[in-house]
Amino acid sequence: MRPVAALLAGLLFLAPLPLAAAECVGQNLIAQLSPEVRAELDAAVAPVPYHKGTFWQATRGSSKIVLLGTYHFGDDRHATTITTFAPEIDGAQKLLVEAGPKEQAQLQNSLKDDPSLITDAKGPTLPERMEKADWDKLSKAMSERGIPSFVASRMRPWYVAMMMGLSPCMIDEAKKAGLPEGLDELVMRRAEAHGVPIEALEPWDTVFRMFAGMSPTEEIEMLRSSLPAAEHADDYATTLIDAYFKGDIWEIWEFGRFDAYANSGMTRADVDEQMKIAQDKMMDRRNQSWIGPLEAAAQEAAGNGGYVVAAFGALHLPGEAGVLRLLERDGWTVTALPSPHS
Repeated sequence: MRPVAALLAGLLFLAPLPLAAAECVGQNLIAQLSPEVRAELDAAVAPVPYHKGTFWQATRGSSKIVLLGTYHFGDDRHATTITTFAPEIDGAQKLLVEAGPKEQAQLQNSLKDDPSLITDAKGPTLPERMEKADWDKLSKAMSERGIPSFVASRMRPWYVAMMMGLSPCMIDEAKKAGLPEGLDELVMRRAEAHGVPIEALEPWDTVFRMFAGMSPTEEIEMLRSSLPAAEHADDYATTLIDAYFKGDIWEIWEFGRFDAYANSGMTRADVDEQMKIAQDKMMDRRNQSWIGPLEAAAQEAAGNGGYVVAAFGALHLPGEAGVLRLLERDGWTVTALPSPHS
């Protein structure tokens, strides 16, 4: 699917990269849809539970969770979010995130100690596994992102696919100006400054386990599907960030589906199947695993007369298998909090 790697990279992966220096502004692809396709997109989004909204509160008895849907890349507007929710962060008994400082440090150390997490030094190389035309495109795209072809040839397919969603312009700006912090990092920095304990919702190696078990064919298909997005990464990033700050969270996911219908060369049935697999691996399973830790932390805090804050990628919030619906099914009352960007 053409857009999936680019769109999911912004919301589901841990490492933040800069979104938009002035030179890297792309076009909003949703705004360019025909009226007919836009109406179909809106109809697909409308019935999805909690499809619009970034900031929420869940209560059950005396327990309370403040939920902040985050965007992992840097953006100047995150400062307004932090200012708005500073009282909630400062007063929380605990902050729950996808990966806390300890997990991030463990991830970095593990990558240093074990390059095989993202490279395969023993198996066949990517050019040996791919058609020549596809490898030539991939090699060129990776070179544009500062990764020589001989290095890329040994990288694991899921990592290469993720890189295809990042534009060369954005990477160049990161090298010049440093990496701006995503909302997750800013929330954690605020919590640390006010002595709020930080707890991870999942192990440090979750991103690796998400792709474990893929067949060699599935890995190469994932790579092939990421190639078209490599040429339009700025447009995908702009589309994503515009939707995020409008609170149109599920629209991001469904746009990926409709763009794939139009541009991937796959049948609708095949697109739907691939989207189902991606949603299950990257969101649904993780969402379910987070509910226990969220509820336990909130119950413990309530016993001490307090509450908790949870901050994680916004795409985990909506949907029948989203965190908000799962909490609702467990007896929580879910209400939207005003957005500082509306």
